[in-house]
Amino acid sequence: MAQQVKLKAYKRTLTGRNAIKKIKHDGLVPGVIYGGNNESVNLQVNARELSNALSRASSEHVLVDLEVVDGNATTNKLALIQEVQHHALKRGIVHVDFHAVSRTEKITSEVPIETSGEAIGVKTFGGLLEHTLRSLEVECFPQDLPDLIHIDVTNLNVGDSVHVRDIQLSAGVEAVTDGDLTVVSIVESRVGDEAGTADTTASEPEVITEKKAEEGKEQASSKS
Repeated sequence: MAQQVKLKAYKRTLTGRNAIKKIKHDGLVPGVIYGGNNESVNLQVNARELSNALSRASSEHVLVDLEVVDGNATTNKLALIQEVQHHALKRGIVHVDFHAVSRTEKITSEVPIETSGEAIGVKTFGGLLEHTLRSLEVECFPQDLPDLIHIDVTNLNVGDSVHVRDIQLSAGVEAVTDGDLTVVSIVESRVGDEAGTADTTASEPEVITEKKAEEGKEQASSKS
């Protein structure tokens, strides 16, 4: 299930470029929370606390018990970290979106797919593991949202595939992604064919060279 972490956020009243610069200078990350029956609210959270929360999770879709401080008032909201924006060069977090959710209402979210094991088709018969689908869209209650979807490929042989409909999801979790889509498959390696083509191509110049050499000998004989 998705890891639930506690995180404190403060309501942000100042907006604009200068305000954002000051927030970042103070070690904070600007953000926003939306969804539910309330209007979106601008927030700011501690950059280190946010990074620690994300580092303990398998993906950025983290379920958060968000404590929102607004002056002397404090409210708790259950939220999903919906999007995290990183700096293109420094890779630091520059913005975070929280999606307010309810424990009694289902949500739809993307969950990363991870494979485990070494397929027999790869280990024994020289095939290649082809990973077609990297995430799965699922529907469930927030507290049932999985961190990752694991697929054991150990018993897959060359020509075998795993489709969305073949994945065993935990109770309360349903796939929204088309069940006919291929997730992973074991395909034949084409290394041998490519090598054969390369050898044939490489030998052609030698044949031409030999032919030219023979023509040169014949011309020399006729002149003599």
